Amino acid sequence: MSDSAITPTIPLDAQGVHHGFLKLPFSRDDSAWGSVMVPITVIANGEGPTALLTGGNHGDEYEGPIALQDLACSLKPSEVTGRIIILPMMNTPAFAAGKRCSPIDGVNMNRCFPGRADGSVTEKIAHYIATRLVPPADIVLDFHSGGQTLDFLPYAAAHVLDNKTQEDACMAAMQAFNAPYSVRMLEIDLVGMFDTEVEGQGKVFVTTELGGAGTATARSVAIARKGARNLLRHAGILSGAPQIEETVQLDMPDERCFQFALEPGLIEYQADLGDEVREGQPIARIWRSDRTGAAPVPCLARRDGILAARHVPGLVKMGDFVGLVAERL
Repeated sequence: MSDSAITPTIPLDAQGVHHGFLKLPFSRDDSAWGSVMVPITVIANGEGPTALLTGGNHGDEYEGPIALQDLACSLKPSEVTGRIIILPMMNTPAFAAGKRCSPIDGVNMNRCFPGRADGSVTEKIAHYIATRLVPPADIVLDFHSGGQTLDFLPYAAAHVLDNKTQEDACMAAMQAFNAPYSVRMLEIDLVGMFDTEVEGQGKVFVTTELGGAGTATARSVAIARKGARNLLRHAGILSGAPQIEETVQLDMPDERCFQFALEPGLIEYQADLGDEVREGQPIARIWRSDRTGAAPVPCLARRDGILAARHVPGLVKMGDFVGLVAERL
């Protein structure tokens, strides 16, 4: 295909290890003939499956980029059967700015797939990934965490799909990743997601939420490192069996898992991540931030389960996400 303005600076199908960039021309005030350079590594050895491993879909999420930088630096071709394509910071402009969305065009990459060859910078990168890197992949792992505004229990997730054979393969890969929590997820906002694009192409897809609050911890990075290698072992690209420890099985079956703020103000959580909650129990309450003497407004759980995610900043606006309650399986 010749419709993309992006060109790789390395071969994508050659044997061995190649480190380079996806080069996108981008003329701007500070660089008239400049380019956006998206780092990429390809490690290939012999015939076998292809894995596409991505991080930095959102630029303020760090476990994936750290784990994938480590993998790109440490893996030797002799350890690989097949091919691994690694994009540690797929939304490079957002990652460089530490922002969820790109500062160049304001676009959230994970809401613009399959992108456009003639679109904005983010749409062009998404289009290249969707049309050049996803089609040859057999299995795709897209790392996420909560960024600056959310915090999660560390989980890997696979989606409920119409194609149950594909769903079973995704669920098996998610179990092989072996995060402390494993989530069967019914997505409520599918439009434009990388997940939707990859699954629509019939691929095995696993995603994660490994923490958040705009940082990474030693524990969350260790989960990402182990999970990536486990997934590659599961796919037969690395030798050996996945290293499996106990995981808590959770389900997100419908939109009642989610709670949003109906008032702005100062949020006081009344349950912590991992706590069991009951339907009707307050997850949090919101105090007025502009006056005294007003009772707080409770945010009530809409189902029984475990508090799996929460808002991070101490202030909320109307419509902000407050909490995610997932059911035990």
